[in-house]
Amino acid sequence: MEKWIGTNKWKWVQLNPTDMNHLEREVEQDDYTESWLEHVQANTTNCLRVDCLENGEKAVKGSIIYKQHFAREEDNKIFHFYLTTEKLVTINLELQTDQQVLAQQLARTKNAVDGFLFFLGELMNEMLVEIDQFEKALKTLIWSVRKRNETSILELVYTRRHELLVCKNLLIPIKEVKMAIEEINLHGSGSEEIYNSTSKRIERAMVLLNEYEHELDSIINLEEVISSHRGNEIMKTLTVMTTIFTPVMAFGALWGMNFKQMPELEWRFGYIFSIVMIIISTLLLYGYLRYKGWTGDLLKGKKKGSFFK
Repeated sequence: MEKWIGTNKWKWVQLNPTDMNHLEREVEQDDYTESWLEHVQANTTNCLRVDCLENGEKAVKGSIIYKQHFAREEDNKIFHFYLTTEKLVTINLELQTDQQVLAQQLARTKNAVDGFLFFLGELMNEMLVEIDQFEKALKTLIWSVRKRNETSILELVYTRRHELLVCKNLLIPIKEVKMAIEEINLHGSGSEEIYNSTSKRIERAMVLLNEYEHELDSIINLEEVISSHRGNEIMKTLTVMTTIFTPVMAFGALWGMNFKQMPELEWRFGYIFSIVMIIISTLLLYGYLRYKGWTGDLLKGKKKGSFFK
């Protein structure tokens, strides 16, 4: 279905992929536009092209994935656009902005570029809301690392890391479009307020995602240190326990033999002697390990709230 919203100076045409006849009438044809129209029907991924039309006017056209499910790759929303100073054609663009507010904002625009930048700003608003939700989940994760440090937390850390990558993957094409508009100075005759507002939102989202990326990297590094420490503690414990019980195993193997000539079998206090020998040798070996400092803090209790539980 075709939807027309126009002002005194420019026109916005909102279409569905099925309205290809209307689309072909609205855009100036060239080699790239033909491939772009095929891409509109394929509805697959991001693309961008800056062109100079036959009349000398600049045009920006392409496609942007602006919503993506974190767990399902194929579950996303993509819109296509064709932008000149006087005309904006969009396909499958869905905004959550109230229609009355949208009309009021469009009335303040000077040209189609202003309108497009306003739409990008609204998409950034929606993305910033999702980033706020991500921040809440990240805060919960940070304290979970402190309170309940276990393998499932590490899995959750990498899940959040993937969500962050998805958010950045959505933001990069929007930033590229803004840079393309700047490249040909398409925004020069428009509203500076709208341009600055959209630019700041993009910059704010990028800064937030970069900061959250640093936080997640810090959590991952912390988890790796903790995992390495735990592995070392386990190996140290097993080594020390094996070493301490070596006398028990040695004497047990010795006196468990079945040779006929074993003097200890005739000793009256041989049994008591063997127990005393095992205890003394074990204690001497343990004392030697403590003296060398090789037992570390294995026998010390962990403090409450410690990371290394």
